[in-house]
Amino acid sequence: MTTHNERRARAEHRWPAVIGLLIALALYATLPTTFLPAVRYSVVVVGLALLIPLIVLNPRRLVRETRWSRYLSVGQALLLVVANEAALVQLVILLTNSGNSNGPTLLLAALQVWVTNVIAFALVYWELDRGGPVIRRHAPRHELPLADFRFPQDEDHDAVKEVAARSSVKTDWTASFVDYVYFSLSNSMAFSPTDTMPLSPRAKSLMGVEAFGGFVLLALVIAHAVSLLGQ
Repeated sequence: MTTHNERRARAEHRWPAVIGLLIALALYATLPTTFLPAVRYSVVVVGLALLIPLIVLNPRRLVRETRWSRYLSVGQALLLVVANEAALVQLVILLTNSGNSNGPTLLLAALQVWVTNVIAFALVYWELDRGGPVIRRHAPRHELPLADFRFPQDEDHDAVKEVAARSSVKTDWTASFVDYVYFSLSNSMAFSPTDTMPLSPRAKSLMGVEAFGGFVLLALVIAHAVSLLGQ
């Protein structure tokens, strides 16, 4: 990919996203054995296998992208979302039908599914917004794909000086993986956008699915915990 001198944003580090993915895969792999072990282990193996060529292409910073690497990175994130949503559905069934015999195990599994969901959706947001992490940092602003999300820094250029100094206009600020993890976490806890607004239909759909799953999981976990306390 050609480097464009008019952009001041440095290429993003590869490893925050890698660490997030590894944490999510580890949480998903260690779910209780009732959660379809063959499927879980297959997803983990595929996820790790897809990660190897992506690290080889960009071992430290995300400076290069090819068509195949784009397909692999987006597919990897979507695979984790779909697999974890299936685990969420199974968890909902278990929480509503299992009684109180294995309550602590299911509550721990609920925490694992919820954290995995936050990371998985963050990876999808990170991969899709404005063409992905490589395009987002290297292409000229006027050539970037349409934004899926609006961050506060995108409109802070006319605020007071110390706030405007961090804006996209003044510093060429560009969202990193940590920013997407933060708003994925806040969306999953608040069940709605907080400081980052979805702009595209696909962004609204993804955030809606994440928020709905978090809401259903929280409601069932609270109900299950109350039933355990009542014993």
